[in-house]
Amino acid sequence: MKAIVYYKYGSPDVVKLEEVEKPIVTDDGVLVRVRAAAVNPYDWHFVRGEPYFMRLVAGLRAPKNNRLGVDFAGEVEAVGKDVASFQPGDQVYGFADGAFAEYLSAPQSAMAIKPANLSFEQAAAVPLAALTALQGLRDSGQLQAGQRVLIIGASGGIGTFAVQIGREMGAHVTGVCSTPNVELVRSLGAHEVIDYTRQDFTQTSPKFDVILQLGGMDSPARCRRALTPQGKLVLSSGESKGRWIGPLSRIIQASLMNSFVSQSMVMLGTKRSQPDLNYLREMIETGKLKPIIDRVQPLSEVADAIRYVEKAHSRGKVVIRT
Repeated sequence: MKAIVYYKYGSPDVVKLEEVEKPIVTDDGVLVRVRAAAVNPYDWHFVRGEPYFMRLVAGLRAPKNNRLGVDFAGEVEAVGKDVASFQPGDQVYGFADGAFAEYLSAPQSAMAIKPANLSFEQAAAVPLAALTALQGLRDSGQLQAGQRVLIIGASGGIGTFAVQIGREMGAHVTGVCSTPNVELVRSLGAHEVIDYTRQDFTQTSPKFDVILQLGGMDSPARCRRALTPQGKLVLSSGESKGRWIGPLSRIIQASLMNSFVSQSMVMLGTKRSQPDLNYLREMIETGKLKPIIDRVQPLSEVADAIRYVEKAHSRGKVVIRT
């Protein structure tokens, strides 16, 4: 089968399309014929091995795992003897390592039946980004109906889901994005949109109960100016020019501040969750949530797709057709 591999850190040019062995199915595993996958910032960080602290886990001199991609949608080809949730022919979506390939094998807990009203390309755009948005607002931010939420990076892969999910949760949603994306964010249901090239979100009033920081390089100290006294800042990642610890510097700052301020600074770590994938499917099938796709490219163009996402050009998700 064909799969994307890389054997050293560097620019997206180190990414290659090669013939590799088809994965085997474990007792609790599901073999999926991948029809589509999606690119995340996650991918270019691993390709470059940046920030450098990641290499303590990923491999100091070269990647330990030479496969890329986590979001996928496809058809079940075979299941292990302990799998009861799926059967061959089922159409599924989820996230697991090695999604930039024609086949992958993953635990049944890493996937769910895909939304019936989405194509494989649309479904592949959902898992990691929508789970991050849902868990960031619901679990980390503990967002409640009637509260005000600010989404920094509202036009990106996660942000486009966060705007819709925040609105569905009954919150007053304000999105932050650049001028070309204002109408997109407004069309997704944002009550207000701040163009960061023209307006400083920290100077707005009234303040926000929850801020979900998905983009930009604003420090926790700056973000908290826009929070209510008991508000929560949820840090997913954001951008950073630092090669050694990258956006981790903001997380360290936030952790240190927690003991001295009334607001809460929370680091978001997305978790694989089959129940949450099922919940997202229900939202999608009832018309409450939809993926936004910037472009679809073939498996042979993964390097170009990663480069595009790295430069933060995408509106919504970049999808790979396998």
